[in-house]
Amino acid sequence: MIEPLAGVWRAWATWSASVASLTDGKGRRMITVWGGQTSRSIRVVWVLEEMGLSYRVRQVDMLAAEQDPEFLAVNPADYIPAIQDGDVVMVESIAIMEYLMARYGPTPLAPAPQDPTFPAYQQFLHLGEAGLATLMMPVVVSRFIAPAAERENWGATWCLQSFQKRLKLVSQRLASSPYLAGEAFTAADISVTYALNLGQRNCGVTLGDAEQAYLARTTGRDAYKRAMERSHEGVNT
Repeated sequence: MIEPLAGVWRAWATWSASVASLTDGKGRRMITVWGGQTSRSIRVVWVLEEMGLSYRVRQVDMLAAEQDPEFLAVNPADYIPAIQDGDVVMVESIAIMEYLMARYGPTPLAPAPQDPTFPAYQQFLHLGEAGLATLMMPVVVSRFIAPAAERENWGATWCLQSFQKRLKLVSQRLASSPYLAGEAFTAADISVTYALNLGQRNCGVTLGDAEQAYLARTTGRDAYKRAMERSHEGVNT
């Protein structure tokens, strides 16, 4: 056990020194996002694009035969996304979003606590992960990774049904406002858009007309399009 751990720490020391010194063409420190493609890191990259912050995406292949030692040095729990911002290392997409908006804001993406839209913003910011996307993980691994005989299992079925129940909160909100916090686009929409796309793309979730129109509004933003392009840089298609 000692030698593999020593290798991880050597990777950490080398990587940390190099990444901490990264700057963009204007001398601004660059944030490194570990993840890429259509993973939860798209939430982070989308926030960075909306806020105009400098960053780079370091692709991590979670299905590779061998684990990435540089990434394990960042997040030994081995899941994405993660970021490094100078000496700051963080995981968890919603926590990272909140960090970026607080550290580099203020930003219209995050209503102030005294704003009347703040309660709805908070609810849907966290619903997007805790109430929706997390429920899709058993469904995804059952459909694409589990042995054939175990793909149609009780747990995955329950998660899919629970997703559909909680989706009613999104539908109800969209019946009265174009975005989840009200009239303006916020980070809550970034959070929930990822979850709806995940459910529709990988889990067989059928969205109604209101949800489809909502996704057209959110993913039609220039920042989202840039985020998707940056998140696929260096990926062989």
